Amino acid sequence: MSNGWVLPDDVLRDAPVFTPRPGELADLELLLSGAYAPLTGFMTRADLTSLSRRGRLADGTPWPVPVTLQVPAAVAEGLRSDDPAGRVLVLTDGEGAPLAALDVQDVWSGRDGTAGLGGPVHRLGDGGHAPFQRLRRTPEEVRALLPPGRVLGVIADRPLHRPQLAQIAHATRTLGAHLLVMIPVGEEATGGLPPEALVRAVFAARDRMPPVTLITVPLARRRDEISDALLRARVSAAYGVTHLLSTEETLSGAGLRVLVPRELAYDNRDGQWRWRDDIPPRNRRLALTQEEIDDHLDRGFPLPEWHTPPAVAKELTRARPPLRHRGLVVFLTGLSGSGKSTIASGLADALREAGDRTITLLDGDVVRRELSAGLTFSRADRDLNVRRIGWVAAEIARHRGVAICCPIAPYAQARATAREMAAAAGAGFVLVHVATPLEVCEQRDRKGLYARARAGLLTGMTGVDDPYEAPTDADLVVDTSDISIEEAVQRVLHLLTETGWIEPRLLPA
Repeated sequence: MSNGWVLPDDVLRDAPVFTPRPGELADLELLLSGAYAPLTGFMTRADLTSLSRRGRLADGTPWPVPVTLQVPAAVAEGLRSDDPAGRVLVLTDGEGAPLAALDVQDVWSGRDGTAGLGGPVHRLGDGGHAPFQRLRRTPEEVRALLPPGRVLGVIADRPLHRPQLAQIAHATRTLGAHLLVMIPVGEEATGGLPPEALVRAVFAARDRMPPVTLITVPLARRRDEISDALLRARVSAAYGVTHLLSTEETLSGAGLRVLVPRELAYDNRDGQWRWRDDIPPRNRRLALTQEEIDDHLDRGFPLPEWHTPPAVAKELTRARPPLRHRGLVVFLTGLSGSGKSTIASGLADALREAGDRTITLLDGDVVRRELSAGLTFSRADRDLNVRRIGWVAAEIARHRGVAICCPIAPYAQARATAREMAAAAGAGFVLVHVATPLEVCEQRDRKGLYARARAGLLTGMTGVDDPYEAPTDADLVVDTSDISIEEAVQRVLHLLTETGWIEPRLLPA
């Protein structure tokens, strides 16, 4: 291990193991690579207190944002900061591969059953694996590659279209600088692109850039835009950047020269991109907004060549096919007896008849046997059930199938987690609330569950002695007490057609 911190193999073997969240994993990689220097680990309470009061670490070093690690309280309980053998926590990636050992120097209680841990981290193994791993160079390696002189840094957190490429070319030429393009891969990119798709899209524009070095950096955004911008500037400086092209003028406080690009527009007189005010209004075409780009892709319209190089457009179309060809999770939620399972079955039949998509129905005996066996009616187990269904559905949608799910899913947070899983898979998520009233569901009571719950023979029954948190974010609400199942199915089909997820011909004439 680094810094002379050596522990016997048996201590590491017996140490507790924890997988941080994606943003914390990104911070961990930057800590291990030296990009966060002089920070060598997750902050202690002393660092956090000093940062909030003075904008500096406890040792007086200026620093822009908290870099923290939160773990479940149960994980922290077994750590003892007074015993070197008992204060080691092994941090792993999402696949369970060891990445680092945390030498826990500080433990404190957090919110909602969590604890904060602070202390230096030390690399274990080869640093893990990921797409384009060869582009994840350390700051020391990158600085050794760069030629002497000025280095213009660009953080490409979205694909580079012609206006951005023109801004980069102008700034590089004006400075006489070498170009370093840093592609953040710590989270989903703007426009819903997975990190590997963003890398491909940026590389597709490489032949339209000045001489360039391209690397990936595991940066994840912070909630505070100013702090986020300051952190990005600090990381850029660690990689050898002297000038940064950015719209955030606040970055000037991070020790870099910041170039704020002027807005460009397309001049249809000669096909060039120039400063907007230098083009007569009748000859000016403004750059497409992100919403317009998304709309083109969602509808399957080609991105115009005047705005986007064909190679970049090709990569974006591959990564974000039209909605009608993209993966989708249709998630129906409602009380037992509301009709959601029957609607889901009818919807699956209609989509299978069309034959355009691969359809998977996650309901009934298959889910109970393959995913939910052994689970109880406790809140934790109910959330676990919905999480399992959401994960399977997201994987189906990742491969551009349609997953139709219809658990009761009584809790809003579990439904939100299922939505997040679909988004992380690059898929759509449509939430249908089957809002049939409780009294109607009890009258139906085909399985006798409500009667058993009212008689005290069954506990944890949603709507009786366990709450149902009605969705406030449903894309469609149907009530089978006043419409037929067939009409409810048609309403779902109509929604999917109107929003572009299925072809209009699926609806009856």
